[in-house]
Amino acid sequence: MEEDILTTLKILIIGESGVGKSSLLLRFTDDTFDPEQSATIGVDFKVKTISVDGNKAKLAIWDTAGQERFRTLTPSYYRGAQGVILVYDVTRRETFTKLDNWLNELETYCTRNDLVKMLVGNKIDKENHELDRAEGLKFARKHSMLFIEASAKTRDGVQCAFEELVEKIIQTPGLWQSENHGRAVQLTDEDAGGGTCGGYCSLV
Repeated sequence: MEEDILTTLKILIIGESGVGKSSLLLRFTDDTFDPEQSATIGVDFKVKTISVDGNKAKLAIWDTAGQERFRTLTPSYYRGAQGVILVYDVTRRETFTKLDNWLNELETYCTRNDLVKMLVGNKIDKENHELDRAEGLKFARKHSMLFIEASAKTRDGVQCAFEELVEKIIQTPGLWQSENHGRAVQLTDEDAGGGTCGGYCSLV
């Protein structure tokens, strides 16, 4: 029932084209996987209600095209977001090295500086990894992000990524209780042990 919902959250999924943003979204919202998933044109949008620590949150999840030609959508896409998932492909180093560009864009267009960021290394089901977990974790720590490795194909880490992100947002009341709070909140790992995924995610 609608009245049971604590809050509605705007979540973004960003990253280079082909890293599996849409596949992660579809696995989370519909529990489906299409190996022939076509590139997103513009912005896709899904809604899913989840329960985290007894709190129900309705997620409005925005999936964007990674290609340059769609960058004109950027300002409206970022406006009002409370959480963001940055995705890279563990088998393609260039998708990892370009994360800095996405973080810069986030900083430029995002309307709040206390939003929660989750870094996801996708496609861990594949062989020939060009990046190991330690590199992803180091980058996430440097930029005060949560971190998890995942596979949209096998389901590994997908539910956990979204749940941990939402849990952290709910633990940051200024993000969702009032639109008047724009001040930065320093993320700490005080409650890292209480995650719903048994330490699978790294809270940094």
